[in-house]
Amino acid sequence: MKRLGGVWPRLVAFENLFGAYRRARRGKRTRPDVQNFALRLESNLFTLQRELEDGSYRPGAYRLFTVYERKPRLIAAAPFRDRVVHHALMQCIEPTIDRRFIRDSYACRAGKGVHAAVDRYQQWARRYAYVLKLDISRYFPSIDHRILKETLRRHLKDQRVLALLDRIIDGAPPGSESQPPFPGDDLLTPLERPRGIPIGNLTSQFFANLYLDGFDHWLLETRRVPAYLRYVDDLYILGDDLAELWATRAACDEYLAGLRLRLHPRKVRVQRTSEAVDVLGLRVSRQRRWLRNDNGYRFRRRFRDLLRLYREGRIEWADLLPGVQGWIGHARHAETLGLRLAIFGPVAFYRDGWYIVGRGSAPPLAGCCAAVPGTTTQGTRASRTATGTLPTTATKGSVCGWPSLPAWPSVPLPGTPAVGAAGGVARGCP
Repeated sequence: MKRLGGVWPRLVAFENLFGAYRRARRGKRTRPDVQNFALRLESNLFTLQRELEDGSYRPGAYRLFTVYERKPRLIAAAPFRDRVVHHALMQCIEPTIDRRFIRDSYACRAGKGVHAAVDRYQQWARRYAYVLKLDISRYFPSIDHRILKETLRRHLKDQRVLALLDRIIDGAPPGSESQPPFPGDDLLTPLERPRGIPIGNLTSQFFANLYLDGFDHWLLETRRVPAYLRYVDDLYILGDDLAELWATRAACDEYLAGLRLRLHPRKVRVQRTSEAVDVLGLRVSRQRRWLRNDNGYRFRRRFRDLLRLYREGRIEWADLLPGVQGWIGHARHAETLGLRLAIFGPVAFYRDGWYIVGRGSAPPLAGCCAAVPGTTTQGTRASRTATGTLPTTATKGSVCGWPSLPAWPSVPLPGTPAVGAAGGVARGCP
């Protein structure tokens, strides 16, 4: 395998750093650290360029916080200037190395993602009788720094790029939980072999794909499994021979021990593909898909919290909409029509607030947000007419891709002016 060289001049070029800044700020322009960096943008980029060139650049301290989605996860957020460096680095090395990954590794790669992985699984489920599901226990906190650095050196030969990658790896916050030792370890091993990369870094996503790339190729080229896909630390191996799948499980355990990783003992199972199998947050059979129950419950709670913050004036409509639309985009890949009606149907939005329609209360207000000229369904544009103009009304649904609901007389909230459909009343739009 030819190693990648000549990366450093491209990495420290001002044009690359400016492009990295634009990528790093995407969706985060209103954050104070981004605005402070942008306030003296040219000076900050030249300072960063000088530090990289003379070797004085050092990563800053991480901001640690915990998110709770099914289980608590410790997230480490790097300072914005470090995120600019991460993007500059990935722009130069990721495209070339990414082409060496297997086709069916779906996490954090262009043109891949959760829904592409589910499509691929469902395609294979129609062909094979069984699926072996594997999950690596505490994957990000378990990644061994020494093994990761050796893996990077098999792909890169530019010493200054490798030194920068080493500083990013060594700058990761230390793991807080102890893990059982591997054969041959002693009391000093945790000090001699640091482990763990932060969840949340752009570089960590790349490292997570790279760390198991050899394992991916081993499964396909040495073990010759019939069908295999991976999404970070979730592994799915399909086949018709049940005994061979269990033998593959034992071989995987042995191989991963060489990477100082362990399979999660309670998340290893073999299932028939004719059953509803939990695949990346969806329950998937050969022909159908359902959203997992806990996903709907979590979103309903989060949505009510967002509505409360919106009514109190603590967030704007632009803050509320992206998270809602993101969940809708995911949920529409499964059979969730009833769930979306249950969550969004009773909610009416005013220009100055929102209203939940309940028993004995006013009827739903107005129709679902009316389509604006030039739109048909969510994320699409209407075709221009022969005269080059856009149609004035939508014919296939509303802007959000949801069928318009019947209009009702406008009922104002106490203390708010009466407004009709043209005045900004919109019923909940899944």
